[in-house]
Amino acid sequence: MKSYRKELWFNIPTRRAFINITSQVQDVLRESGVTEGLILVNAMHITASVFINDDETGLHQDYEKWLEKLAPHEPISQYQHNRTGEDNGDAHLKRQVMGREVMVAVTNGQLDFGPWEQIFYGEFDGRRRKRVLVKIIGE
Repeated sequence: MKSYRKELWFNIPTRRAFINITSQVQDVLRESGVTEGLILVNAMHITASVFINDDETGLHQDYEKWLEKLAPHEPISQYQHNRTGEDNGDAHLKRQVMGREVMVAVTNGQLDFGPWEQIFYGEFDGRRRKRVLVKIIGE
C-alpha cells in the first residue's frame, strides 16, 4: 500500500470565503499514483473547514447567511474566547458546524463522487496563510 501527503496553502484576503479546491485535490491524487484507495482532505486550522457540497453560488450565500445567524461575528464581546485578545470566536463555532475534514473514495484513479459533489475549503478567519492536508492511501 502507498501513502502520499501534500499540503495546499491558502491566503484568503477576506475574513470569510468558500473556495472550490476539487481540481487541486485531483492534481494531488494524480501526483500520488494511487488508483484505488482513500483520500483525506483536512483543514489544519481551527478557524477553517473542508466540506463537500454543490458548487452553486446561491447555496454558498445561504451558508454565509445561515452561519452568520448561528454565530454572528459582532458584537465580538459576546464570545468568551475573544477575551483573550482575539476577535474570531465566531470562526471557531462556524468551523465546528461545517466540519474539519472529508474522506473520499478513490476508484480507477478518480475521486468517487456522487452527482454535483465538489470539495470546498471554508475560511472563517482569513487574511493570513493557512494550509489543508491531503493524505492519500491505497494502491
